[in-house]
Amino acid sequence: MSFLSRLASLLGYPDGRFSFGASWAHQGPAWVLFGIVALCAFTVLYYLRWQPRGTRPVRITLAVCRSIVLAMILLMLAEPIVERTIVRHPKPLLWVLFDGSESMAIEDEFSDVQRQELDEAVDMKGFLAAQAASTEAAKPSNTPATAPKEKGAKPTRTEYIRALIEKSDNNLLKKLGEKYRLQAYVFDRPDGVRSVKLSEESAGNQTKSLSEAVKSAVETKSLAEADAPEPIDPKLISQQITAEGTVTALGAALDDLALRHATGNLSGVLVVSDFEQNSGPAPMAAARRLGVPVSTLGIGPKSAADLAVEVQTTLKMKKSEQSSVSVTLRQHELDGKQAHVKVTARPIEGMADASQTILIGERTVALDTALQSMEFPFTPEETGRFAITVETDKLEGEIVDQNNRAEREVTIIDDFMRLLYVEYEPTWEWRFVKEVFHRDKLVGMRGFRTFLSSSDPNVRRTNELFVQSLTPPRSEFFQYDVIFLGDMPAGSGAEMPGTAFRLSNRFCEMAKEFVSQFGGGLVVIAGPRFGPGQLAGTPLADMLPVIVDPDSRVRDEREFTLKLTPMASQYDFMRLGMNDAENEKAWGNLGRLSWYQRVKRIEPSATTVLAQHPDDKCDDGRTPQPLIAIRKYGRGEVVYIAFDEMWRLRRKYGEQYYRQFWGQMIHRLGLSHALGSQKRFVVNTDRQQYQSDDKVLVTVEAYNEDFEPLSEEDVPEKRLHAELIRPGKSSDRQVDSAALSISQVRPGVFEARVPVFEGGEYRLRVTDPVSKEPAEVHFNVASVSVERRSAVRNAALQENLAAESKGRSYELTNVQNILTDFDPKPKPETTVEIEPLWNSWLWFGLVVGLLMFEWLVRKLARLT
Repeated sequence: MSFLSRLASLLGYPDGRFSFGASWAHQGPAWVLFGIVALCAFTVLYYLRWQPRGTRPVRITLAVCRSIVLAMILLMLAEPIVERTIVRHPKPLLWVLFDGSESMAIEDEFSDVQRQELDEAVDMKGFLAAQAASTEAAKPSNTPATAPKEKGAKPTRTEYIRALIEKSDNNLLKKLGEKYRLQAYVFDRPDGVRSVKLSEESAGNQTKSLSEAVKSAVETKSLAEADAPEPIDPKLISQQITAEGTVTALGAALDDLALRHATGNLSGVLVVSDFEQNSGPAPMAAARRLGVPVSTLGIGPKSAADLAVEVQTTLKMKKSEQSSVSVTLRQHELDGKQAHVKVTARPIEGMADASQTILIGERTVALDTALQSMEFPFTPEETGRFAITVETDKLEGEIVDQNNRAEREVTIIDDFMRLLYVEYEPTWEWRFVKEVFHRDKLVGMRGFRTFLSSSDPNVRRTNELFVQSLTPPRSEFFQYDVIFLGDMPAGSGAEMPGTAFRLSNRFCEMAKEFVSQFGGGLVVIAGPRFGPGQLAGTPLADMLPVIVDPDSRVRDEREFTLKLTPMASQYDFMRLGMNDAENEKAWGNLGRLSWYQRVKRIEPSATTVLAQHPDDKCDDGRTPQPLIAIRKYGRGEVVYIAFDEMWRLRRKYGEQYYRQFWGQMIHRLGLSHALGSQKRFVVNTDRQQYQSDDKVLVTVEAYNEDFEPLSEEDVPEKRLHAELIRPGKSSDRQVDSAALSISQVRPGVFEARVPVFEGGEYRLRVTDPVSKEPAEVHFNVASVSVERRSAVRNAALQENLAAESKGRSYELTNVQNILTDFDPKPKPETTVEIEPLWNSWLWFGLVVGLLMFEWLVRKLARLT
C-alpha cells in the first residue's frame, strides 16, 4: 500500500487514495509539504526570536497554533481530496426500437394457419378483449356499447406489436427488463427517434446516466440499488406505439441514437419493424457505427399477392413520329390470373386540351411469370408535356394497390435539337458526324450547323449548313443545345500566321456561360494539328475534364488499343451493345490507334474517366492518360475525346455503333434542358411528387431576348405573375385558380414557396414578361403515403441487418428465444468518487477555533 493510500485509510477511507484537487498541488505534492514546513519555520522563528514579550511556553503555544492555521489554509488552497474507485459489473444495456411509420397500420393477409400461429404467439384474443373493455370503461354510462371487433377481422401490424407488449403470460419486455437495462424508442420521423417511457416511475430516469445512478446509490450506501430492475408498465408502453410516421428511416434512427445517447455501455439493439426502408441513410452502415449486435423482429408477411407496374419511355418524343412505351409487370403469388393493362397519355401543358385523355393502348395479360414486359406503340399528334400513365385493376388478394399505377412525364416536340460543330478544316470525324445527325429525327438538316475556319467565305454566306461567325448575337448563340469543338487554334493571329479564324475570348466566354448557366453540352475533340493545348489559358480550359499542357505535342510513337474503365458501363453512350460481349466487339472495331493528345493530369473535380491509355501515364507517373472523359460543369456537361478517329467504329458494321455512340451522347447532353429558345424562360419545381401539407419550391429562370438575366426593373411590379390550378378544377381563372407572385432572389432567378394541401395534380402557369406567353409546369401531390406502396416487409434487409451486426433475426412466433440467444457479458464500469476534505464544517471549525484560541492567549499574555 502506498503512502497516499495509507493516509486515506487513516482518514477513514480504507478503499480510497489521498490526493490534491488543485492542479499545482496535484502535479507536485512535494510543494505542499515544502510550503507547510516553510510556514511553520517562519512562524516559530517569529515567535521565539522576534516576539520578546511573554513567557517562552506562551510563545511556543502561539507558534504551534499559528503554524497549524497557516498549514490548514495552505491545504485549503491545495484542495485535499480522497479518490475512491468503484468497479461494477452492471446489467447490459439493451435498446428496443419500435417502428412507428404508417406502414405499420396495414392489415395484412395471412393464411388461416399463419394467422392462428401469430395470434397465439401474442395472445391477440386477450389483447382485443382488453382493448374493448378499456374502451367501454372510458365511455359515459349512457353511451351505447361498442360492438366488439368482428371475428376474422384483420389486426394491423401495430396491433400485433402492442399485443406482444401487453401479453400477460411470459411478457417479453418484463423478462428482458430482468436481464438488461432497457431503454425504448420509436422511430416515426425522417430525422430521428423519440423516447418511450417504460413506466411512470422510470420517466425521470429514462435519460439518467449510469454514473449518476451509481453516485446516487453510493450516497444511499446501496450499490445494489443501481442494478435493481426498472419497473415496466406494458400498457403505458403500448399506448406510446403509434403508426403515424410518413417514412421509414431506420438508418437515421440508428444514427440519431448513436449521436444523442452514450453507447459505451450498450450491449445490443432489438429493432421491431417491417424494415421497409424508404428514406434516409442506409441502416447497414448505421448499424456498423453502433458496433453492437442488432437483433431484428420482423412484423408483416414476407410475401403477399401483389402486382406492380413500371413504365419506361424516352424523355422527349417527336410529333407525328412513332415511338414506343415499355411496360413491365412484376407479380407475386398471382400466377394464372389475368391483368388488364391500360396505357394513356394526359396532356399537362402545351397545345392539347388538358382535359383530354389519349388512349395509347390496352391489353389483357395472363400472369404466368414473375416479370413480363410489353411494348405499346405511340404516335403523338400534339406537342407539349404529357403524363404517360399505366394502370391495372386491383386483383383479388392484393393488399396494396398503389403500385398498380405508374406515371412518367414526357415532352413531345415539333422542334429539333440544334448542334454546332466548330472545326478548322473538314476531317473524317466532321464528315461522318454531319451525316449521322442529318438523318437523326431529333436533329435533321435544320438542326445541324457548322463553322469551318478553312471554308470559302462565299460558301459560308450562301450555304445554310454553315454559320458565318463563331460569335453571333447572343439570341442566336444560346439557342444551340450541343457544341462540338474540333481541332481549332486559339490566340492572336501573330502566333499562327495564315489562320484567319480562331477561338476568340468572346466565343470561349459565351461557351462557358452556355454550359454552366443554360445546361448546354460541350464535346471537345482533340485533333493532331493544333491539339487541346491551344485551350490553355482560355475560359474553356477551366471547363475541361483534363488539365491541358500548352507545350504538349501529339503522341504517335507507337500504336495502342483503347481501354475502357469500369465507370464506362454507367454511361449509355459508352455501351454499344446489348451485352458485354457485343460491347467489347464494338469497341474492338476501333482497332489500334496510332496517336492521341497527351494532357498533364485529370481535373479532380467531378470528372469521370471512361476510356484510358493502356500504358502512358500523366505527369504524376501513376494515373493513366485519359482518352475519353466527362465532367459536370455547372448545369451542363463537358466531354473530352483525346483523338478524332471515332469514325473507325464504322469499319465493319457501318453506322450501327457509330450512330449509337454519338446519338446517345447528344441525347444525354442536349435533352437534359429545354431546347432552343425555350432555355430563355424555364419554370421548374424542386420535385415532381409531394405529400399533402408540403411546400413546393417554384424556380423560374428568366432571360431577355439576348439571354441576359432579367432583373426586377425589367419585370412589371418587380415580380412574376403566376396562376396555380388546383386538382379537379378547370382552367377558368375566375373560379378555380389562385393568383401567385414570384419574387426575384438574384438576377435571372425568381422563387416562391407554395403550400399544397389536397392530393392530385397541380398546374402552375407563369407568364413570360418578354413574350407575354405562359410557361407551365405540373406536379403531383400524393394523398397516399409512400409507406403503403409495398404489401410485404423487407425480409432481406431484416436478415442482412442482423447477420451483418452479428445479431439474430426473429419472428413473432420465436422472439422469446432472444432471452437465451442474446447473453452478453456485463461490461465492467468504473466510477471515480471524489470526496473533498477541506470544504467541511469540521475544517472550518478547526481554523476558526485555533484563531480564537490564539487571540485569547495573546489577550491574556498582553501581547500586541
